[in-house]
Amino acid sequence: MSERAVPFYCPYCGEEDLRPAEASHGAWYCAACLRTFSLKMIGIGVPEVSS
Repeated sequence: MSERAVPFYCPYCGEEDLRPAEASHGAWYCAACLRTFSLKMIGIGVPEVSS
């Protein structure tokens, strides 16, 4: 498994010109809109439904 999840496009502008950001682990820099963002894995599967 990879240490870092690689996004395919910027969640803000949709461009694909992304580079790892040096500022924070797991952060990505978009050269098109100049934003830095990070992705976080929440989980896999169906969430529990409380009654």
